[in-house]
Amino acid sequence: MLRFRFDGTAYSGHPGDTLASALLANGVRRIGTSVRLGRPRGVMSAGSEEPTGVVQLEAPFPDPMRPATMVELHDGLVASSLSGRGRLADRPDPARYDAVHAHCDMLVVGAGPAGLAAASLAVRSGARVILADERPEVGGASPDTEGDDWFDRAGARVLTRTTVFGYYDDNYLVAVERRTDHLGAAAPGNLARERIWRIRAGQVVLATGAHERPIAFAGNDLPGVMLADSARTYLHRYGVLVGRRAVVFTINDSGYRVVADLAAAGVEIAALVDPREATGGTVGGQVGGRYGGHVVVAAHGDDAHGHDVLSTVDIEPVGGGPTVRVDADALLVSGGWSPVLHLYSQSGGRLRYDEVVGAFLPDGCRQAVTVAGAARGLTSTTACLVDGVDAARQALTALGITPVDWSPPSVGAGAEGPPPATAAPGGVPDLRFVPAEDYSTHFVDFQRDVTVADVLRATGAGLRSVEHVKRYTTAGTAHDQGKTSGLLTSAVVGQALDAGIAELGHTTFRPPYTPVSFAALAGRDRGQLYDPVRVTAIHDWHVRHGARFEDVGQWRRSWYYPAEGEGLAEAVRRECVAARTGVAFMDASTLGKIEVQGPDAGRFLDRLYTNVMSTLAVGAIRYGVMCGLDGMVFDDGTVARLAPDRFLLTTTTGNAGPVLDWMEEWLQTEWPDLAAWCTSVTDQWATVAVVGPRSRDVLARLAPGLAVDAATFPFMTWRDTVVAGLPARVCRISFSGELAYEVNVAWWHGLALWEAVYEAGAPYGITPYGTETMHVLRAEKGYPIVGQDTDGTVTPQDLGMAWVVSKKKADFIGKRSFARSDTARPDRKHLVGLLPEDPTLLLPEGVHVVDPACLAGGRLPEPPVPMLGHVTSSYRSAALDRTFALALVAGGRDRIGDRLYAPLDDGRLVPVTVAGPVLYDPEGARRDG
Repeated sequence: MLRFRFDGTAYSGHPGDTLASALLANGVRRIGTSVRLGRPRGVMSAGSEEPTGVVQLEAPFPDPMRPATMVELHDGLVASSLSGRGRLADRPDPARYDAVHAHCDMLVVGAGPAGLAAASLAVRSGARVILADERPEVGGASPDTEGDDWFDRAGARVLTRTTVFGYYDDNYLVAVERRTDHLGAAAPGNLARERIWRIRAGQVVLATGAHERPIAFAGNDLPGVMLADSARTYLHRYGVLVGRRAVVFTINDSGYRVVADLAAAGVEIAALVDPREATGGTVGGQVGGRYGGHVVVAAHGDDAHGHDVLSTVDIEPVGGGPTVRVDADALLVSGGWSPVLHLYSQSGGRLRYDEVVGAFLPDGCRQAVTVAGAARGLTSTTACLVDGVDAARQALTALGITPVDWSPPSVGAGAEGPPPATAAPGGVPDLRFVPAEDYSTHFVDFQRDVTVADVLRATGAGLRSVEHVKRYTTAGTAHDQGKTSGLLTSAVVGQALDAGIAELGHTTFRPPYTPVSFAALAGRDRGQLYDPVRVTAIHDWHVRHGARFEDVGQWRRSWYYPAEGEGLAEAVRRECVAARTGVAFMDASTLGKIEVQGPDAGRFLDRLYTNVMSTLAVGAIRYGVMCGLDGMVFDDGTVARLAPDRFLLTTTTGNAGPVLDWMEEWLQTEWPDLAAWCTSVTDQWATVAVVGPRSRDVLARLAPGLAVDAATFPFMTWRDTVVAGLPARVCRISFSGELAYEVNVAWWHGLALWEAVYEAGAPYGITPYGTETMHVLRAEKGYPIVGQDTDGTVTPQDLGMAWVVSKKKADFIGKRSFARSDTARPDRKHLVGLLPEDPTLLLPEGVHVVDPACLAGGRLPEPPVPMLGHVTSSYRSAALDRTFALALVAGGRDRIGDRLYAPLDDGRLVPVTVAGPVLYDPEGARRDG
């Protein structure tokens, strides 16, 4: 026996039970309250289509909005009823969630008779097969499919408790496997609670079965009103009787097998109600009353139960007449069957409405998918078995695999599956809802509390599309995604508009087919792994030497190195002075680095960058800018030519990933003819920047075999050499305006290089510096930072870098946009320098800049205030002995020397003078030492 608690009461169940079957066995009928109207709710079905029996799991871990029909019972389970909405856990989930990528020749979704037959033939034919089913065991939903000993599960990868919830392009499907529901707190510690399967299949066979439909009548949401065939499932699979005295209301012959099975199990069948006068069903003398040509018009609860659970059923002739009231504790309803085509529709498959079957059926798809069995409208187990074999033969032939000569035994040959809603004798119209004067309790969507009256209100407001009605009423938008309500909603709309369901169509089926937890989708990418912290090979040294850090992208970078008693301002000033007057060094390993190789590498880079890269000599380096299609700056960096067919690109730290994605997108989708390949090598190289007038002296001590004079080793070139006994690539690049070198070694040699530079530079007072000092140094030189001094609306020309935009190349990304009149406007925002009148005042970054002409009496006008631009970077400069800023200002280059104003939060209007962006060493004399 398994012990569990529900709403504080202790109960027991059996291994193999679901929470729903265990609650029904213990006589619990009401298990929740509806979301909008606060009406009592119970279990309506036995599968994932369940719209009403939704609970909150409390232990072993809180989990909201779980259908009780899909919760496997285990010892110690604790659950509670819901008043409409669930609640998230208030503590971290200790469980592990995994993800798996899998490939197969054939994916079979659904392990009923059709799916088992398809998988069996495929395995016997030598195909790699994955068979997935949301239930704990193969065999399907119906007790008629027992006896599947002929299925060799060892020959396929069988994923039970696995729901395929999404079907995407190129036969890419995503599934979630529930790993511990049935194990509870006793689950092994290394077992993931849920696992996401990402599957790429050569062919897909959808054997997803069919869902029984409800019928709308007054009180059809009352606990005790259930889908008829679910009563058979509870009886045969779990040994549970859903009631002792039942009324069966059916519009098709599947209701008759329910009557026969329940009566044989000892259930009193109080009434069998069928709107057809003549039917093909026979049940002998097992029924208290047979009501042909009748319908159920209402279900009621009694006063003893507070009207919360079913007690009586009202029956009337079709078209009206005397009412017969029958006592019952179960009302079992079958409004026909809807093939489960959610995945097929997601794949891009078309659906057509079949008047005979009374449901939508598959009608062609652009993807490699075949539908089999009840999902195709078939009604018997034997027919589904045969159809599964035929589907597998078709798929195997498409794969180029010769199918073996095999067919399954006739398991349950006489057993009938879901019959069509209107094909049985009697010719009764396709009944979806029972006519009445008041439709306020005729429920269409049980979870959203949407009634026939709500749908009619939508059509009365002028809505004609089922998609619009869905959004107006919210029908089909809950976790069950319209599995029981979709066709019923279309039928009500059709009745109101005097239109056929075929004409109206259906609402869009979107993934996920069933709800999937965010934790499962995230997998292990949570907490620290959600946004991993990346550190360089030199990180531990920075920590030991008291560095303060900032996050740049995913990288933890040294921000500044305070000496005792120093704050940020004092430390940065000291570091800047060292770089400008002596020597300083920086860990630049986080710089994005991408290698591009191939005979067309130069052509490829010419199309990506605004300037020409294919003419670059081996051993040389060139600065470059990438733009988007709109001509706006996307990223910048350097390109070094390593060989005739090999280049090394650098990108900004935070943009390394997006730049590589951008390059791959163009190579794969627009220029697949180019023979070029991109590889990220950011983590392969550790980089140390040695900066300052004495940097040449430090490098000479470390690399005695390298000629470091300006003539032999000029600016924007690189050399392979040995530095501190380590193989290295040295680049003569400067992001500070000073004489500088960037020394690159293998990542695992990064710390050794850093310590060697520190030791060699000690006689010169070498000083480590961080990102804040780097920003001050580059801003003094007017070097922009993409993403800080740009905002997605800035062209290279706006930055004063028209020289980097080629006028000779036939084309490059963004070129067309530079011909637009808008990108040539003289009043575009330009990057300029700003000098506050008070040289000690540090302008806040982001503060706006206004024209004095808009001021009235020295005050800002009433909003909206016309703004010229804003401050992008602002720093204190030791070299300039003052504060300064960079800003984007409308027509900025034409305003150099003008006085503007920056309004501060404290109400002050601070005067500033517009200057060129290069405020330090504009001649560039210091670059060569």
